[in-house]
Parts: sequence; structure tokens; C-alpha cells
Amino acid sequence: MRILLVEDDTALAEVIAEGLRDQGMPVDLAHDGLAAAGLDLLGYDVVVLDRDLPGLHGDVLCQMIIERPGRPMVLMLTAAGAPGDRVSGLTLGADDYLAKPFHFPELVLRVRALARRRPDARPPVLRAAGIELDPVRRTVVRDGRQLALSVKEFAVLEALMEASPGFLSAEALLERVWDEHADPFTNTVTVTIGRLRRKLGEPPIIATTPGIGYRIGETN
Repeated sequence: MRILLVEDDTALAEVIAEGLRDQGMPVDLAHDGLAAAGLDLLGYDVVVLDRDLPGLHGDVLCQMIIERPGRPMVLMLTAAGAPGDRVSGLTLGADDYLAKPFHFPELVLRVRALARRRPDARPPVLRAAGIELDPVRRTVVRDGRQLALSVKEFAVLEALMEASPGFLSAEALLERVWDEHADPFTNTVTVTIGRLRRKLGEPPIIATTPGIGYRIGETN
């Protein structure tokens, strides 16, 4: 699940982004409507959109998003929380509406719920090589044994299972699991894969092909 946060209050944007990242969601930021409109919006599952944006108003950006096939879901944020404001926001095509100030756990729940509602959302439970991963309940079971994974370990495993039986390169994992600020020269993917392998146990099921990447499957 990849999130675009469009919020002109930079301090608030950083707080929200860090909170979502702590929940395992890669988040990209745009601080005005024009900057957001210039991005590949179809690459996101959910756009968290402040309504009162400079450059290009959030209402206009929302209408641009909903006109696109395969579009992301839109959660509109606004300081105007009256019922009439909520109705007008939803009438514009936003999929959900949250008034500021809000409780952060509610924002997380709404973002996850929207991602599940996206028409091309992934299956609720992923299965491969004796592993069952439930992205809704955030659980992983291997051969009947429940595993305790960190947020990033879970996200890496989820990405590999979505791609199975295909490969994902370290660069692809970095892009999907982390975000645009990740250092492309970091070894964080290798380190996370190593921890994940240890927690998954024997026999090993994350195969590595040098120059190609990682996949879930038989290992030699």
C-alpha cells in the first residue's frame, strides 16, 4: 500500500507522514495542489488530501483524481467539519472525509479501509510456500506457526508474496516498502531480508538470484 499525502502545513505533514510510516506505509509528500497534480497519481493506493491547498485547490485536485481509470482512493482532510462541508466533500467524489483535528489511530484505520476498498485491491489473504499472510489483521503464519514480524519485515514479505513466483529486485523492494526519501545505496533491504529469513525459519524459502533479486520459493 502506497500513500500520497497532500498537505500544505509542512510541520503537520511530517508528523502525519512519520506516523503512517511507523505503521508500515510508504508515504510520499506534496505541499501544494500543483505539485501533487504533476505526480503519477495512479501509482498510489490512497491520496490523503487536504482540501484547502495553495496552487490548485483540493476540490479541483480531487475531481482530477476521480476522473482517472484505476485511480487511488481519496481521503479528504479539512478544518471545516460541519455536516454540510462533509457532504460537499463527498459530493466532489472523495471516498472518505475526516475533519481536523483528528485522532491519528482513526486516520490509520480509514486509510487501510480505503486501500481495501480500491477496486483492484489485492486479495485479503496471501498464500505461498506454506505461508499465510493476512494484510488486514497484520498476521503471518507459516505451517501453523504464527510469526512476530516488524513493520518493515511484514511489508517486505507482503511485497514478495504479491510478486510470487516472480522476483523483486532490491531497488523494487526499496521503492515499494520504504519511500522516496530512502537512500538508494543503503543496505537496509539486505539487512531486513536477513532478519526475515531468520524469523521464517527452516527450510529457507526466500531465494536470491544475484543481479535479479529475491523471490518466495525453493532455495538451493
